[in-house]
Amino acid sequence: MRGPMHVGERVAWTAPWIRDDRGWTFHLDDRARRDLLGVARGLRDLDRPLFDWTRAEFDLGAAMPTLRAAFAEVRDGTGVALVKGLPREDLTAEQYRALVWGIGLHFGVARPQGKMSQYLSAVRDEGTDYRSATGRGYSSNAGLDFHVDGCDVVALACWNIARAGGQSMFTSSISAHNALLAERPDLVDLLYEPFCYSRQGEQAPDEPPFLRCPIYGVADGRLIGRWNRNRVKSAQALEGVPPLTPQQWEALDLLDALLRDPRWMAEMWLAPGDLQLMSNHYCLHSRTPFEDHAEPEKKRLLWRLWLATPDSPRLPPPWAEPFKSAEPGAVRGGIRGWHWDDTCRAWERRQAAELGMTVPAA
Repeated sequence: MRGPMHVGERVAWTAPWIRDDRGWTFHLDDRARRDLLGVARGLRDLDRPLFDWTRAEFDLGAAMPTLRAAFAEVRDGTGVALVKGLPREDLTAEQYRALVWGIGLHFGVARPQGKMSQYLSAVRDEGTDYRSATGRGYSSNAGLDFHVDGCDVVALACWNIARAGGQSMFTSSISAHNALLAERPDLVDLLYEPFCYSRQGEQAPDEPPFLRCPIYGVADGRLIGRWNRNRVKSAQALEGVPPLTPQQWEALDLLDALLRDPRWMAEMWLAPGDLQLMSNHYCLHSRTPFEDHAEPEKKRLLWRLWLATPDSPRLPPPWAEPFKSAEPGAVRGGIRGWHWDDTCRAWERRQAAELGMTVPAA
């Protein structure tokens, strides 16, 4: 039987504790905001390809210490950070988008996020059916299951909020594991066995339609979590995927109940100019459904980056299937999609070299 697992005092948090302890919230001061504003306003050719931008074009100035501290909190603390005060109201939408990309260039190698092999995703309602065999939550207005994204750290920068709804929710996967261990220790070992996850029809030509990975694993003494109910459920309809047993469903249902239990689940409202950072190894996130504005310029919009980070932890060996590598500090994760090509590979190698990261064989 598994024993209680922790990766640090702060990562196994409860909802009341994280509401009271605001050490995971960071505020950009006026000087930092001015420096970011100056960088973004000084950019030219905003419609050029993302891969053409370089880190040298984004001198983050006085904002850098705050951003470094936020990323450190994600790595070594609670696994979540909220940075408030990006200069949204003084920028155009195009300048803001470029600024988000520029911040990412300083802290990791962006990962592709879907069948179009896009490296920066617009999170907005595009009419997607989240529950369909090819549905994605970020392009719908649906309430989402608790899940992780396919990268080390996900960055979500808010431009517009919805007319109603769209609240962000998050839970420590470490605390959920330990709560399950305390309440139903007979089910915990099941979550260390491989589960099949659908790729939602976005697999690259050389990939099968589903992948295998446990929900929990241990590497270098650290507990790592990975869970996405929608993709596990979708995989049940795919050829070659074994049906889940009643005991497995019981374990998954209890895990989901614990993730939404008010003892463990915390909430936040993202405001325009907020940057949310979250570890996909120690936290899970979700969202309530939302109703949007009628005016196009007011519709809910957030920019999402998936980052492989230079200080990432070693992952359990089975994580090598979804991430392409379990080694620390590697360019790993993402959804390569249908258009991941030599241009993408060359940019990833350049960006990895700047950050001192390794690139696994394709």
